[in-house]
Amino acid sequence: MGNFAAVLEKEKLVLVDFFAEWCGPCKMMAPVLKDLKTKIGEKATILKLDVDKNPQAASVYQIQGVPTLILFKEGKMVWRQSGVVSAQQLQQVIEKNLA
Repeated sequence: MGNFAAVLEKEKLVLVDFFAEWCGPCKMMAPVLKDLKTKIGEKATILKLDVDKNPQAASVYQIQGVPTLILFKEGKMVWRQSGVVSAQQLQQVIEKNLA
């Protein structure tokens, strides 16, 4: 988890997708995040974090359902939503937090 915290502190904007391999909606998020990455380029870092392999991180951020997406700005949580989110909505959230 130390490496994860370091990335959150270092990068300006980090979108974290808390997911699980067995989760159907999580699988739906994969192409959405890929599409988002092509749209936003280097404006934000996108990380995927498997809650089953990282229970400590899931506990720290009180992840109760997957997928849960959290946007961090300079290490602080600025936006959070559970469930499938469209690339367009994610892009708007990121653009809004770039200012």
